[in-house]
Amino acid sequence: MKKIVVINGSPRPNWNTGTLVREAAKGAEKKGAEVEIFDLYRLEKFTGCISCFGCKLDPNKGRCVYRDGLAPVLEAIRQADGLILGTPNYLGNVSAGFRALYERLVFQSLTYKTEPRSYNEHKIPVLLIMTSNAPEEYYGPIGYKKMLNGYKKSLETIVGKTKLMIAGNTLQVSNYDRYDWTMFDPKVKQEHHEKVFPDECRKAHDLGARMVRRPW
Repeated sequence: MKKIVVINGSPRPNWNTGTLVREAAKGAEKKGAEVEIFDLYRLEKFTGCISCFGCKLDPNKGRCVYRDGLAPVLEAIRQADGLILGTPNYLGNVSAGFRALYERLVFQSLTYKTEPRSYNEHKIPVLLIMTSNAPEEYYGPIGYKKMLNGYKKSLETIVGKTKLMIAGNTLQVSNYDRYDWTMFDPKVKQEHHEKVFPDECRKAHDLGARMVRRPW
């Protein structure tokens, strides 16, 4: 049985990002995978890479040695056959929690050698889902696509072939009337959410199923 690790990098477990990674998890489960889900913001306290370089020394080459809330997540990924990641777009980048995981996940495998470049020999497919208030068509003009492709390139080098999914123009809150946000038309945002988000859920579900059935 394949094992798929699913990570929600949003502080809200059941909002846009959390919903989409869970839909992807359901797709993987329907194809017979064992799924383990982590909500980063509900873990014990953790940090990004502390630059101790313990992962560059025997007997821990390629393994982060720092013991905090991310330690069991990194261990689960080592045993996984696929990885589903989700993060909201915060100020044009990933969430702080996701960035911490990314640093620890990628840096542990860097060899600082010309060959091999990575200690990780167990490559697995990765699905990276990003949600954002900004519509997907803005990603190119304002530089989000370049940012996201940078994460994709690093993940492919270290973890495995990575597929991107963007869910833009998301509903940020359930009641816009509480806020004086003159940039938005609450009715238009709600209508877009009701029309488009179910399709995005189905897409995430299908990608989760594909990760098990026919990995990229």
